[in-house]
Amino acid sequence: MKVTKKGEEVEIIGVQPEVGTKAPNFSLKNLTDEVVNLSDFSGTPVLISVVPDIDTRVCSLQTKRFNEEAAKIEGVKFITISNNTKEEQANWCAAEGVDMEILHDTDGTFGEAYGLFIPAMGRLARVIFVIDKEGKIIYEAISTEISEEPDYNAALEKAKNAR
Repeated sequence: MKVTKKGEEVEIIGVQPEVGTKAPNFSLKNLTDEVVNLSDFSGTPVLISVVPDIDTRVCSLQTKRFNEEAAKIEGVKFITISNNTKEEQANWCAAEGVDMEILHDTDGTFGEAYGLFIPAMGRLARVIFVIDKEGKIIYEAISTEISEEPDYNAALEKAKNAR
């Protein structure tokens, strides 16, 4: 699949899971080095916000927006994933005053399982997934232009309706 970064075409390698299919499980570490598995949230809807680089403007905006919205919606687990290092993520959270579940995919296992790695950038694509209580993907939005913010309202509505 091809997307653009500031108008320049880049390719995402792999196959993305489709809406209606079971979300691939993953195991990633959070900022306290605990292993977090998608399967840990069985029975709870999950919104996964994937950002290419937490230290960029749009990724920062996206992460802060979902963090703010998470506080308003009960019964939905919000997770942000990037392939930044733990230290980069921790520094960003400290600088922004954000306390949230943020996972680092520094070894590329999530990017591979979800077909989201962009070799030309060495980063993950910008994607939002909503997974229902049964573990099926009910919403997927891959940003066709990486430097643009996603449709927050559409993703949040899907997440609210999945409760």
